[in-house]
Formats: sequence, structure tokens, C-alpha cells
Amino acid sequence: MFTIDLKNPCHIYFVGIGGISMSGLAELLHDAGFKVSGSDWHASPITLTLEAKGIQIKYGESSAHITDDIDCAVLTSAVHEDNLEFIAIREKNIPYISRAELLGQIMKNYGTSIAVSGTHGKTSTTSMISEILMHADTDPTLFIGGMLSSIGGNVRIGHSEYLVTEACEYTNSFLSFFPRIGLILNVEADHLDFFKDLDDIRRSFREFAALIPENGCLIINNDIPDHAYISGACKGKVITFTSTEGDSSADYYPTDISYNELGHPAFLLHTPKGDAVRYTLQVPGLHNIANSIAAIALADHENIPYETTAQSIQKFTGTDRRFQYKGTIGGVTIVDDYAHHPTEIKAALTAAQSLPYQRVWCVFQPHTYTRTKAFMQEFAEALCLADKVVLAEIYAARETDRLGISSDTLREAIEQLGHEAVYFPTFDEVENFLLENCTTGDLLITMGAGDVVKIGENLLGI
Repeated sequence: MFTIDLKNPCHIYFVGIGGISMSGLAELLHDAGFKVSGSDWHASPITLTLEAKGIQIKYGESSAHITDDIDCAVLTSAVHEDNLEFIAIREKNIPYISRAELLGQIMKNYGTSIAVSGTHGKTSTTSMISEILMHADTDPTLFIGGMLSSIGGNVRIGHSEYLVTEACEYTNSFLSFFPRIGLILNVEADHLDFFKDLDDIRRSFREFAALIPENGCLIINNDIPDHAYISGACKGKVITFTSTEGDSSADYYPTDISYNELGHPAFLLHTPKGDAVRYTLQVPGLHNIANSIAAIALADHENIPYETTAQSIQKFTGTDRRFQYKGTIGGVTIVDDYAHHPTEIKAALTAAQSLPYQRVWCVFQPHTYTRTKAFMQEFAEALCLADKVVLAEIYAARETDRLGISSDTLREAIEQLGHEAVYFPTFDEVENFLLENCTTGDLLITMGAGDVVKIGENLLGI
């Protein structure tokens, strides 16, 4: 395998440089003095930002993009054998590595590398940790799976021993990492186009835990069933946390949980030191209590003062596409959320129902046919938490096999539960229906990991 040496820059080419993770890695290497170039299908705000920094980007897919001076290419799991650039890379015998392998190699250059894993909550928790470390003046390097306003993007290049990144289990990519501190927020069935079942996923997280060295630490959710199976593979210290009120079996647990009129929680957090500290959040829902406690446990492990952590947590207002306020039109409040798994949908809609609105509308765009078919009943049950459900067509992403289903199949499953839902195959039809039926005092949530955000933005004219 080609090894990236930050002290010896060379020419690195990124296939799919506009991806949110790939772009961050490209920016880091560029700042480290590497010659960085790459390709993507279309120009985007991300690619334009990279070009403004002096990174050469070519658009479209062409073997002509692959030049002899490239020392190593970086690929994502979305690049297949028939990709013209991948074919050219192999024909020219240019070394290539995966995005995850590159990030893993980069992590070796940092004394305190922190990897945030879990089926849900990675971006929010990584963002919370980022805010804490920046507020504590640790000058961290950050790779976030969403846009964080305080850093003006998804990457920050620091100059200290700290590196923080999300660690995704899909295709076992996080097993290429070298974390000193790992977080496991939750472990549920997902990505069943790759994993066989939940047991297969749990084995993967156990292997992730085994990556933690003896001088490292694993912070894991005490609510994960039989979490000892996973944490038992860790060679370092194990710290547990929970969002279950009063559950003192965990090292960190909350009591006195309350919510304000916006659904923002406050709680008293009990620590292994016997302290009890009050924290207030500016993001809604029980799931964000869990995310924040994981981040607080990390900060405590790094000896960051409680006051610094509390101030950082209270200032955090979320990242893009995580219950993000988009605007108000005709008395209807529009927010957008990235939720694309039944557990995430349930968390977002539960938080929404605690807010002072007349009705909660959910415009849901399922993400991938595989996930939709695997969790059809669970999706239907979670969506019933909304007062009104509008379904857009399934976002195929990397998939071509429709598996004999559509969003209309999900509509039928919802109606079988006695809850009304409507389905429209185009965004135009969805938008026209919303314009005719949403009224003053309603909350409209566009939800999904695809491009459903465009519906709310079109309604708002932004």
C-alpha cells in the first residue's frame, strides 16, 4: 500500500474530490504542501472553494484526466471497476488507496486522534466535540460530515496533536483508522446492502473497539445491548455513558431532565468523579442529550474544565441538515433534517412534536431501495409520529436495482397502520400539494439523506 508521508509532499489525485470527506482530506494535504488535483461530476460550492485555494479540478469522467505525474490516487467506495479514471489508474500502474486508508494514515501523525462512530449522531457529536476543543484553545484538526458554521465548512486544519473525525462503519471503512480515542454512540441495523445482519454489524464495531491502543480510551453508550461484547475488545480504558435518566450503572448519566418551549433540554450530569454539573443545550431532543454526554465524557477525559465544556455545549446550535431552520413562509416554519433511518426519524419527529406548532408535516424522501425495503415497517411506524406525511420518490444514491418497491409501497404500509400518507413522484407535485394544504402555525420538516432539502428551499425561494 502507498504510504502518505506528510513530511514528503507528492502529487495526490482524488477521484470524486467534491465529496464532503474527500474535499476535507484534499484541503489538508494541499495545506501540507502536496500537489492536489482531482475530478468530480459537476461543479459545486465545495469544488469551487477548493479551486479558489489553487487545487486543480476536472469535471466529468475521463481517462485523459489521469496524468503520468500522479504519485497516488484516492478513491471512494462509490468508484467502481468500470470507472474510466480507475481503469486508467490501473493501466498506468499508479498506486491507489481508499479514502478511509488515507484518513487512517493521516491519523498516525496526531498524538490524540479521536474517531466518532455509531449508526446515528456522528455529525452532531463530532461537531459538539469540535466546539469544545476549539473553545478550550487546543487548535484541533477537524473532519466533520456536515457544515459547521463556526469553521465555515466541514474541515479545519489545526496545528496541535488533536484530530477529530467521524468514523463510518459502511464497508468497514473505520477499520482503516488509527484512533487513540474512539466513541461508539449506538449500534443498530443499517447498511444491509453491505452487512449481513445486526450481528455482522456488531462484529464490525467490536473490531473498531480493538483498534484502541493500551494508552487509549473507548467511550461507549451503556444502552447498547450487551455492549461488553463490543467494548471487551478494547485494549485501553472503557468509559460508559447513557441518556437514560438516573441510570447510575453508566459512568456518566443524567438526572433532572427538562425541556424548554423550543424542545431544548437541560439536565444535571453525574460523572465518575462524583460531580454533578448542569448543562443546557440549544438543539432539541433526547438523542442530543446522548450526543452531548458522549462529547462531555470525551472532554472530561481530556481534562477540559466543566465550565469550558458547558459554555461550548450551550453555544452549539447544530450543523447543516440536522433539524436546521430554513425559514418561514405564510406562517409555516420549515426545517430540514438528514434523518434517513427509522431511529433517526423517530428522534426528530419526537422532538418536533414537543414544539408549539399546530401540526407537524414530514416530507420524507427514503434513501436507497435496500434500506427502504429492509426497514419498510419500521419506517412506517416512525413516520406515524408526524401529523401529516408526504412521501417523495426513493433517492437511489449508488443503487440501480429498485427491488420492486417505490415510495408508494411505503405509503401503503403507513396506511395499513391507520395513518394517512400521500405520495408524489416529483418534487413539483409535492410542492404544489404543500402550498395548498399547509397553514399558519404548521411545522414542515423535509427529511432524508438525498436532495429533499430542495423542496423546502424551493418553497422559500432560496
